[in-house]
Formats: sequence, C-alpha cells, structure tokens
Amino acid sequence: MNQPESDDDGLFDHCPWLYAEQASKEQRAAQEQRQKRLLGGSGSGSVRLGEGCFVAETAAVYPDVLHLGDRSYVAAHAYVTGDIRTGADCTINPFTVVRGNVTLGTGVRIGAHSSLLAFNHGTSPDLPVHQQPVTSRGITVGDDVWIGSHVVVVDGVTIGDHCVVGAGAVVTKDLPPWTVAAGNPARRIRDRRAARGAASRAEASGGAASGSEAPHPDREWSALAGELSAFATTARAQAPDLLDLCRQPGTGRYVDRPGAEPTVRAHCDAVEIAELLLGEAPPHLPTAEHAARLRALQDPVTGLVPEYGAAPPVPGPAGLPEDGASAYHVLCVGYALDLLGSSFAHPVHAVRTTTADRLVRQLAELPWRDRAWHAGAWVDSWATAAHWNLRLGTEAAAPGALEALFGWLHTHADPWTGMWGSPTAESGRLQMVNGYYRLTRGSFAQFGLPVPYAERVIDTVLDHARDPRHFVPGRENACNVLDVIHPLWLCARQTTHRAEEARSWAATRLTAALRRWHPGRGFPFGPSPDGTGPGREPGLQGTEMWLAIVWLLADLVGLADVLGYRPRGIHRPEPAPAAERP
Repeated sequence: MNQPESDDDGLFDHCPWLYAEQASKEQRAAQEQRQKRLLGGSGSGSVRLGEGCFVAETAAVYPDVLHLGDRSYVAAHAYVTGDIRTGADCTINPFTVVRGNVTLGTGVRIGAHSSLLAFNHGTSPDLPVHQQPVTSRGITVGDDVWIGSHVVVVDGVTIGDHCVVGAGAVVTKDLPPWTVAAGNPARRIRDRRAARGAASRAEASGGAASGSEAPHPDREWSALAGELSAFATTARAQAPDLLDLCRQPGTGRYVDRPGAEPTVRAHCDAVEIAELLLGEAPPHLPTAEHAARLRALQDPVTGLVPEYGAAPPVPGPAGLPEDGASAYHVLCVGYALDLLGSSFAHPVHAVRTTTADRLVRQLAELPWRDRAWHAGAWVDSWATAAHWNLRLGTEAAAPGALEALFGWLHTHADPWTGMWGSPTAESGRLQMVNGYYRLTRGSFAQFGLPVPYAERVIDTVLDHARDPRHFVPGRENACNVLDVIHPLWLCARQTTHRAEEARSWAATRLTAALRRWHPGRGFPFGPSPDGTGPGREPGLQGTEMWLAIVWLLADLVGLADVLGYRPRGIHRPEPAPAAERP
C-alpha cells in the first residue's frame, strides 16, 4: 500500500488505527494542530489528550469535557458532545455518536454508526416535546468491551467489563461483566468466558479487530434463542386452554389431565403454570379464593396436608412420613400459597417439634443405599417444612435440629461423587442423582448455601447423563432431566468445571424439550419404566416441570431472558425469601 503524502483522501480519518505506523511528518503536524485547536478552544483542563491520540478532522467534537486516554482515537464524522472520559486504547469509530456524561474504561471498541446517548427528554403530556426537561444519569462502560456497529446504548446503562454487544443491539438495561448480548432490547446470549470455541472461529474468519464491524453471535445460539422466544409466545397464548382443560366441572378442583382424579398437587401445578405464563392466579377463581381453598386443606394438628378424602397424615419418627402425597404437599402447597401472596395457616408441627437427636437418627436410617431418591425427597420435605416454619415466625424445629441437618449432610457427602447414596445394578446412578436434586433443592439451594464437592457432582451427573437406560429418545422423562439440569445449574454457580460439556448437554436437551409441547394441552411428563407418574399424556404436572426445566436449560446456555418468565415457586433459582442460614 502506498503511503499518501497528505490526509486529504481521509485515510486516517476513516482508518485511524493506521495513523501511528503510517503517518508522515506533515500528517503528524496536521494532527498536532488539530489537537491544539481542541485544547485552545476549551476551558482550563476540560480537554486532555493522552499520548498517541488521534482526532479526525471531520469529527464534530464539541465537548464540555473530553479526556482521551493514551492511544485512543475519534474517527471520521463522529459526533462527540458533553462530558466524555476514556481510558487508554479506546476507539470511537466513523459516524458514531457519543453524547452526555459517558465514561469508557480501558480498551473499549465502539463500532461505526453506534450511539451512546447519555441523556433523555421528559414525556409529560402537559408540555410539548421540545419544551420537556432534559435528564441525564450517564453511561458507564467497563474495560475490554466491544460494542458492534449500529448499537444504541441509552441513558443510565452500565456495561460491565469484558462485554461484547452484537450489531444492531439496543441496550436498555445494565449488562453484567463477561456478557455477550444482542437484540432489541439487548438480551444476554451467553457468557463470553464459556464461548472460547466460538471466539476462536470468529478470529480465524477475520473478525474486525478494530471494532468497525460488529461481532455476530454464534448462529447456533441465535437460532435457539428464536425457538425459545417462539415457544414462550405459544405457551402463554395456550395456557388458558390448558388450565380450562384440567379444571374439573362441578367440583372446581383441578385434575392433572382430562379423565384423571382431582389432586391437591394438580391445583398447585395450575397455580405455578398460571403465575409463570400469565403472571396471575388461574382465572377460574379470585386469588383469595384459591388461597383459601389450599389453606383449608392443612391438618391443624400435624401441619401436614393430606390428599383429598384421605385421613390426616401420621408423622414419622422425625416429623414426616418417608413417602406419600403429604410429604410432597409441604413443597407444592407451600409454594402455591406463596405465589398467591398467602401462607400456611399453621406451622408444620410435625417438623417444628423434631429434636436434633431424632433427626440425626432418621437421616442415618433413610434408604440411601438402594432408594436414594426417596431419602433425598424426605430431606427436601423436612427442610422445606422447616423453612415454612421460619417464614411463619416460629422455630424451624427444636433447637439445633436445622444445624444438625446441614452438619450431617456435609459429613456424609461422598467426596468421590459429591453425593449421598450409591449406584445400583438396576438403574446405575439414577437414584443417587435424582435424590441429590431433591435433597439439595430443599436444603442447600433453598437456604442459599454452597454445596460440597461441586466439581465431583458435575463429573457424576455428566457421567449419569450418558446412561442410555435413561437418556435416549423415547426414555427421557421430566423427573430424570430435571434431576440432571438442576445439579449442573446449581454447581455452575460455584465452578466453571466442565462448563462447555454441561452447556452442550443443556443445548441438546433444550431443543428436544421444546418439541414435546402439545398444542393447547401442554407438556407430557414422559415415559417411566416403573409405570409411575402421568406418563406420555400431557397435563399439569408435566407442564409445570418442563417449564422449569426449559428455564434451567436455557439459563445454563445463557438464553433464559428470551423466555420472559422466571420460576418463583418450587423450582425458583434464588434462595427462598427469608430462609435464614443455619
């Protein structure tokens, strides 16, 4: 390439990254004069330009304050006003608009035709738009950020360190560090640290290192995001039909699927589904009436909830029976009431009176060796009952019992698998993995505590997820997929161990899960070798579980925001409110 004698053709204005190596003495002198004019036309200290900076002659730069860090540049036809401060190695590419109070960290690349607009107009109806007051909260961009072409960043937004924003995005909310975002409004596509393969392919294909061209999200994730968005729209539109279908005429109770008997769980599943997809209680009754019906089911003596028509439950040695509907009702009724803005009418007395000694004896006697799912489910119900007791302002259990639970769990977790229980010849790791989900859901996750041996758990779960007895087409069911994705999701909050494998597994299962939806009827639970569960017929239980599964799968691959819903009941991702740590 021949070096021009002057910059009349606009080479450096449009390609300022070439200036440092290719500019002639005359061109450097012209740039020095350009910078002197900027410095001379400002108040004392309001313009500071670091070493090696470049400001295009054709750029409209009229700042109140302009501080450019070393080796930063403003390219052709950029429009810069307000209070603009950058770190070193920042680039404002051609036709970019940066206005208002804008702070850039070190190494920020802003693609061509993008706009960072750190101000806004009021919209009050009592004044014409041109007379509305102007407000400004400012825009902050962290270090090592790539903002692609034709991006708009609105006032008040903070973009964290190491983010990448795809072409055409409209950033209306803060982006956490390491986020790869795209869309209008911009949504998180993935974590940049977990996309090393995609980043390498982009670099190998000649991605624009200057930032003048925008990054393009991995096509696989973009397609999957589109599928998720379409699914969520369909599910919301068809949720009323599903709820109507499972409302039993005459009794006003809910059935899991047409033809089934009404159950307490079906009513709770209806509440969860309506809250997720419609943002309200099932429309057949006022919210207060839903809550009143569920509250009335609780036995005031034990605090447990029997099935419709069943006798009051008989507590076990440590407060709860090992099996049966009443143990699960501690979860589903409690969380349904919580979603309805209500709560149990009575403490779960059967757990509130449990002593530490009795609890430890019961934990030791649970069937960990061959029925680890049942053992884990018991822990889930007991810990959840303790949580509801705390929410009601009573003792969770007898003094020291809750602490004894976590102490026992920590000291009995297998350091080789991270789990409780053992594989069996009949089902491999199924019992221990499924039991792990139930146990940690009600204990560590619900109380916001880290799980022990998180990396070993991931190893065990990923190994189990390859077992063809449970994870091939025609054999997967909601329980088995949930019991894999939740541990992977939970442990991913503590470690990046085997993150790519976990994400790959989640993406594959996510695509398959979306295809299970039956129009107007929801999700089927799926086949069960032992005949338990609702099976292949769509209904409330399958729908409630798969909606949560889809969210967890999507969140692990960085696409949960596309769904527009977030579980707040049994499968909530955050610790339950007011769950006090033992």
